[in-house]
Amino acid sequence: MNVVRINSKNVIFLFMALLSTSIQEARMDYGTATSYALKEANLNSTPAYSSKKEKAFGDDQCPSGIPCTELGAECLRCGLNPNCKYGAIYEANCSVMEHVDCIGEQTFLKKYMCRYCYQTDHWEHQCQQKNSCSSVASPQQYYRTNCTVKDDILCLGRRMFMKNLPCNWTVGYRWSTALILSITLGGFGADRFYLGHWQEGIGKLFSFGGLGVWTLIDVILISMRYLGPADGSLYI
Repeated sequence: MNVVRINSKNVIFLFMALLSTSIQEARMDYGTATSYALKEANLNSTPAYSSKKEKAFGDDQCPSGIPCTELGAECLRCGLNPNCKYGAIYEANCSVMEHVDCIGEQTFLKKYMCRYCYQTDHWEHQCQQKNSCSSVASPQQYYRTNCTVKDDILCLGRRMFMKNLPCNWTVGYRWSTALILSITLGGFGADRFYLGHWQEGIGKLFSFGGLGVWTLIDVILISMRYLGPADGSLYI
């Protein structure tokens, strides 16, 4: 039987060889990953203010043939002072973007109030309305949506922002119609059918309004606006 003798020098040499191989493989993997990441970044990145982007935006969004001073903020470059005093009125030096055709001087002063766009009043921005919540829930429900500042408003920061709005949407149910139906035809469930409560409407129909008790209760609930449409919307 042959016996292989392993001394300390052989062990150290073997360990150093394995360590060197691992370091080389790690460097190769790191170099490959870095190259791939840079390639992805170059493919996915877009210059913030490239002339091509400005041209497409100006052609699609900015009207032509109007006075330059009437253009919206999306068609202008305005120098706003980020160190201004909140609520104070300032004048910004604005210039028309390239590829925007307008009449008059393309550089002018425009007044603005010092504030960020998300601090504008509700009539100064438009928000996407949603109907995925209940308007009659207690406590009142809120939903988060995208809002965009109107074109004639200058403000600091991004012109599109997220905002929490109360759930108060409607689809056209009238409170007066529901109340009249509840008083006149409530015994047949007409008020419940109108508001979309089909199961309760069928129950009232076959029980003759719960022998009048259910009808009286619904009249009170609708008159107090406690009973609303089944989809969670508000009366108009």
